[in-house]
Amino acid sequence: MKPVNESECMEKEEDSEVKSLAEFLMTHHSEQLHSIVVSPDPKLHYPLYIDFTDFLNENSRLAHLVLAQPTVYLLLFDRAAFWAHKIVIKGLKFGEKGVEKKFIHVRVNVCGSPLECPETFPSIGRVRVKHRGILLTLKGTLIRSGAIKMYEGERMYQCRKCKHVFPVHPELESRNSITLPLFCPSQRSKSCEGTRFDCVDESVIRHDYQEIKIQESTQVLGVGVIPRSIPVILMDDLVDIVKTGDDIIVTGILTAKWSPDLKDVRSNLDPVLIANYVRRTNELKADIDIPSDVIMKFKQFWSDFNDTPLKGRNAILRGLCPQIFGLFTVKLAVALTLIGGVQHVDASGSKIRGESHLLLVGDPGTGKSQFLKFAAKLSNRSVITTGLGSTSAGLTVTAVKDGGEWMLEAGALVLADGGLCCIDEFDSMREHDRATIHEAMEQQTISVAKAGLVTTLSTRTIVFGATNPKGQYDPDQSLSVNTALSGPLLSRFDIVLVLLDTKNPEWDAVVSSHILNEGESNKGDHDEDLGNIWTFSMLRRYIHFVKGYFRPVLTKEAEKVISSYYQLQRRSATYNAARTTVRMLESLIRLAQAHARLMFRNEVTRIDAIMAILCIESSMTTSAIVDSVGNSLHSNFTENPDEEYAKQEGLILEKLRSFDEFSDVNIIEGLSR
Repeated sequence: MKPVNESECMEKEEDSEVKSLAEFLMTHHSEQLHSIVVSPDPKLHYPLYIDFTDFLNENSRLAHLVLAQPTVYLLLFDRAAFWAHKIVIKGLKFGEKGVEKKFIHVRVNVCGSPLECPETFPSIGRVRVKHRGILLTLKGTLIRSGAIKMYEGERMYQCRKCKHVFPVHPELESRNSITLPLFCPSQRSKSCEGTRFDCVDESVIRHDYQEIKIQESTQVLGVGVIPRSIPVILMDDLVDIVKTGDDIIVTGILTAKWSPDLKDVRSNLDPVLIANYVRRTNELKADIDIPSDVIMKFKQFWSDFNDTPLKGRNAILRGLCPQIFGLFTVKLAVALTLIGGVQHVDASGSKIRGESHLLLVGDPGTGKSQFLKFAAKLSNRSVITTGLGSTSAGLTVTAVKDGGEWMLEAGALVLADGGLCCIDEFDSMREHDRATIHEAMEQQTISVAKAGLVTTLSTRTIVFGATNPKGQYDPDQSLSVNTALSGPLLSRFDIVLVLLDTKNPEWDAVVSSHILNEGESNKGDHDEDLGNIWTFSMLRRYIHFVKGYFRPVLTKEAEKVISSYYQLQRRSATYNAARTTVRMLESLIRLAQAHARLMFRNEVTRIDAIMAILCIESSMTTSAIVDSVGNSLHSNFTENPDEEYAKQEGLILEKLRSFDEFSDVNIIEGLSR
């Protein structure tokens, strides 16, 4: 009786599983296979994307093997894809030309599958030894991105004694070095035991290779918890598809490698994830679950305040930083900044940002840092830091050397892409941040050319800054002199509010009563009901909803008001070139659109235009045309805001009536269309 060869049985079993995997690919992913076949370049590495949920429903046994033994079964999947694409080539229609490819990689997407559980989808800080060797999924923010290198993935050797050819793969744990076997690995009935091998010519398979580092999001961590990071290896078609600052989900195999040799430092095995699938989730950054019953509450709220809309708006603003009494102007500015306007892209592709920027300049103890922290909590993607920066990258980006290789490290503005960046002590920025933050705030990109690394990173973020004046604030001097910030940098802020702690006995008495809770009993039942409606979670949902649902368009009446005010500023005797440029016109439009969103509307009316003008006027402490705002620190909520607005509107329109020609309306139409 012929003895059973164990290796032959294993090969037959593998062939059977490869056939099953290939049938699944041809049944569910024939279109992807066809597009790979008709692609002209045979040397490229082609991805073939599958959903783990579909695979689990089709063949649960093989799906569990892919989960438990991904190192073996992902290679079998690649073999199955190669075999399936050869079958597709044979079945092409007449006239279709197919090219046989050398490299096809199956990429497994586990999103929405049962693998989204703590065991296979832990946070980066909870990765342990038990996760080694299984199909693991991690989520984080890309903080470092290395250069693309060439990696030797396989080399064929031939035994001099028996001529057996076998592949040798580099070992990641020993820094990708190739170790030859001690004896010939041929699985014949009689062992060869050869110890000398020759490399087969032109048998080396090389791959593109890139190392990145991802860090868990600070938004999901508790107070005092340090965010952890882990290196990720990208290969072939996965390299260079994500940039520093991107939010990504990575599925791969957890392994380890030795840390670099350093003098007097013990070498350790560091965890590393070899990626199989990478997904950018930047478009999902702001996802907040808003049930339909909550949306109905929003609509019911505004129907109740249909006759007094500004009173309803003030009820929402009272929920902003409720521990601080008054400061109506600041709370309105914070709300408009968080909501923002609508981004405009013209025919040439040039973009005008929709995000607004806010700077608070004030004496110590005026509540600036409180507003920063509250705004950071309201935004579900935020970074709060100081002007000096929380890392060596500071606010923008820097090049750092890691293991002998230069890598880009993201700063606060890049990490806050798509969200809010709160910067305390704004005047203490580093020199290289001062040089690059202009582009980051206006063009919403950062151009990098450091240590041979040339790229452009996205910074589509709202900048909310706070700073103290240099010494005693002098109203007779310009804002640039008082803050030691340059005029071009200040002009990038849509609103700059100055909070001066001047002596005001009446205001001091009201504030002290509020702090000592003496004014609580004077509140009416209606105000208490409004306070219960606009809780922190409700306010957060409201801001997110109006940002995504409404895209306000300027009405002709609003365009005329804004245009006339712009001309009035340009012709006034106190003309300030740094503030009254087209950039100020863009700020007016953004603030008017933000106010329309705050008021739950899809069009910008005259009320929104007037409120945008009042916000801009609050920023002009030395050159205000309409002197109806006063000190922002002492601005309070009025009992009848609609009546108060009618008075302010009359003052502004009276100033604007002298301008009947609207020569700059075309500019506004171009900016807002």
